[in-house]
Amino acid sequence: MGVVIATHDRPVQVREAIASVLEQRYRGAVRVVVVFDRAEPDADLAGDRVTVLRNDRTAGLAGARNTGIAALSTMDVPLVAFCDDDDTWRPGKLAAQVAALAAHPGAEFATCGIEVEYDGAVRPRLAGTDVVDLADLTRSRMSMLHASTFLIRADAFATDRLGLVAEDAPGSQNEDYDLLLRAARRRPIVHVDRPLTRVRWGGSFFTHQYRTKIDSLHWMLDRHPELSACRPGAARLYGQLACWHAAAGERRAAVRYAGRSLRRNPREPRAAIALAAAARLVRVESVLSTLHRRGRGI
Repeated sequence: MGVVIATHDRPVQVREAIASVLEQRYRGAVRVVVVFDRAEPDADLAGDRVTVLRNDRTAGLAGARNTGIAALSTMDVPLVAFCDDDDTWRPGKLAAQVAALAAHPGAEFATCGIEVEYDGAVRPRLAGTDVVDLADLTRSRMSMLHASTFLIRADAFATDRLGLVAEDAPGSQNEDYDLLLRAARRRPIVHVDRPLTRVRWGGSFFTHQYRTKIDSLHWMLDRHPELSACRPGAARLYGQLACWHAAAGERRAAVRYAGRSLRRNPREPRAAIALAAAARLVRVESVLSTLHRRGRGI
């Protein structure tokens, strides 16, 4: 088993993430590759089961993860997992996912439920299912399928199969959603619907990078035509675009994308948030903070 932890400027949190991986109740060997992205590697983290590297690919989360995947390919591990540097795993996470993969012959990809920690509150996010297909992920991002829950068969990263994490994703945003869609297009994703990963919200490096958020959503729409073809899925993405334009002070664009969203789904809440923000009745950041306290996002 190999685990990739990409990190940038989180010296305390990354140690907690590593500890949660090494404390897994899993019978097999676990190797951790910590990849420092745009930061000087901390050699003190290295040990018998921990390798420390510098991201030698495209700067950003996607390149860092691919650097770790490449390193693990030389260690002949059968499975690769991701854990963000500010997240932690419960001790039974790996064992439960490995068992789920074994119960579904041919499956390549497993996820699990999460618990969101934000502003002192912890909220579980579950999917209500043990199998996720492409139609599910087209309708909804299913944010409980967080990158820190990903467990993938190592041979799936071959170029003629699933392939690596997309390094051309703007700002390395939505690269996890892209990977999920590509995986689900090949085979259904196995899901353990228990909160086995704790995800910390509130310290993202991308919180106010609205232009990057907008560019990455257009990248997703261009890359995955099925999103535009799905009315609720398209409404969700256009609603997100409207919200980020509103947050960036681009009121006309916010209204335009809110209209596109409502034409596809008149009940899309993101469109209403964006219109209220464009009218300066609310701030997107305030709404987002309220949603985060409930374990949800825009």
